[in-house]
This record gives sequence, structure tokens and C-alpha cells, in this order.
Amino acid sequence: MNLLIIRLIIFAVVLFAGLRLYRMYRQWKLEHDKEKLSSHDGGSMVRCAWCKVHVPEQEAMRARGEWFCCGDHRDKYIDEQSEAGDD
Repeated sequence: MNLLIIRLIIFAVVLFAGLRLYRMYRQWKLEHDKEKLSSHDGGSMVRCAWCKVHVPEQEAMRARGEWFCCGDHRDKYIDEQSEAGDD
């Protein structure tokens, strides 16, 4: 009888420790995933004034208060605006 009680106590302790370790692992995993998401966050998206494609603000170019996905589109937009202003 004493051996059965000792086995049950050992089983309960091992089960409790296992559950505790599992909870700690889940908490660590959630925190790790949050850090991963925040570190890969590209910031806000902006729309190119020329082609209307959305790009991350960090990769976009800004000129005359407008956002552009590349220098070529910026130049085309500025040329178009200057031609429209000449009319």
C-alpha cells in the first residue's frame, strides 16, 4: 500500500512539473512571436502618386508632398505636373 501511494505522489509531482514547464514554454513562445512580428513590422503603407501601388513608408520616396515607389515614377509625376502647370 505504501508503494502505491509513493508512486501516485511521484506521478502527481511529475505531471505538475510537466504542466508547469509547458505553460512556461507557451508564454515564452507568445512573447517570442510578438517580438518577431514587431521587428518585421514594415511600418505604415503609402500609395505611389504615379502608379497607385502601396509600398512600405520606409522604402518609399517623397517629393512635393507625395509618395512614390521609385525615382522614375517621381520624375514622371514631377514632369507631368510641370507640363500641366505650363498650360
